Amino acid sequence: MRAPAKDGPAPASRPEPARLLRVALPLGLFALVVLGWERWVVAYEVPHYILPAPSRIMETMIADWPVLWASLLQTLKTTFLGLALAVAGGVGLAVLLSLSRLVEYSLYPYAVVLQVTPVVAISPLLLIYMPQEAAVLTCAWIVAFFPILSNTTLGLQSVDRNLLELFDLYGATKPRWAPPWLGRFLSRVKALWYLRRPAALPYFLAGLKIAGGLALIGAVVAEIAAGSAGAGSGLAYRILESQFRLNIPRLFAALALLSLTGVVIFLTLSAVSHLLLRRWHESAIAEER
Repeated sequence: MRAPAKDGPAPASRPEPARLLRVALPLGLFALVVLGWERWVVAYEVPHYILPAPSRIMETMIADWPVLWASLLQTLKTTFLGLALAVAGGVGLAVLLSLSRLVEYSLYPYAVVLQVTPVVAISPLLLIYMPQEAAVLTCAWIVAFFPILSNTTLGLQSVDRNLLELFDLYGATKPRWAPPWLGRFLSRVKALWYLRRPAALPYFLAGLKIAGGLALIGAVVAEIAAGSAGAGSGLAYRILESQFRLNIPRLFAALALLSLTGVVIFLTLSAVSHLLLRRWHESAIAEER
């Protein structure tokens, strides 16, 4: 015998047309722009050393792929290493700032100074005092560090005060056996783990999405500075090299690879953020309705 059907409305799902439009509209607009670009260059016979057609850029990318791929790998290595250092340093310092007001008052202003100083002005100095790879990596770290630090600090400080007072009220964070100073420290550590950590996760992931693109920008700026000094092997260096040699199709091909890399980094970090938040945070749950 068949089991009786359960009454009640079916679970709501996201409309498929809306999901398709989010993908089809940007792709359609991009196709129109590329088609118009191709037709305009062919119709007016624009020289390729002034503005190459998209078809010629694609041919150049395929022909020069070994050189471009090796340079892209070098840029990606710098980007992800700088992002990893920014995550470790930003999260670690944010935790210290949340545990101690003295540390916050002492170090946070210097983090702000580091952020507001243009990296394009710092990179030539770093190339003087540091090896090339270390200088490029430092530039990527500098621009990616502050979004992680500021967003994580904001998240750690955004816990509901009522929950913190409830922890203290029931003695959940202060062990009775510990001395007063140790009890206060353990109280802050427990509140950090059980209350502040979940509250800070959405802020940290938002900062991570910003820092991913900024790490790529910092790596490119440093590679351009290194290339101007006569050294370099990243994708930005290939752009400078193509400019000096008037190889404009290769310049556009390298620029297209950089743009595509930035988009892939952002989409990947957005997917990670959605996977971590989709079961409990409103910003991700709303997308499933």
